[in-house]
Amino acid sequence: MTDAPDVVVRPARSEDADAIAALLTEEGYPTGPSDVLERLGRFEEPDGAVLVADLDGRPLGFVAIRAVPRFEHDDVLVRIAALVVDPAARERGVGHALMTAAEAFAGEHDAAFLEVTAGHHRPEARLLYEALGYDATLTAYLRKRR
Repeated sequence: MTDAPDVVVRPARSEDADAIAALLTEEGYPTGPSDVLERLGRFEEPDGAVLVADLDGRPLGFVAIRAVPRFEHDDVLVRIAALVVDPAARERGVGHALMTAAEAFAGEHDAAFLEVTAGHHRPEARLLYEALGYDATLTAYLRKRR
């Protein structure tokens, strides 16, 4: 299957916390439902959103996004903070549907561009982003643990 025609992308709700926590934990980020509930609050509109790809009431994935004003330019970027798709639903268009929704959010916020990080340990995510037109040659991501 190359796309997910029956998947509905919608705002995350509190009752999605168990499913989102399970998706994060499966991806290697152990998280409980109470943590997810707190994080959902941090991404509330108007500058943020958590969107769920839902199939018949079952969340198959989610994306967390935030509009951020830039200081060096008079514009906004949208940062994709997290994107996780159930391993059983991968390569079925769920990630693409979530990215399309993130791009629509960016359009609603008149964002100059979107940015996303794909770790070296997630080559399949990088392939998705590149297939959608994201430029991997611009990466210069540095981080220091506090």
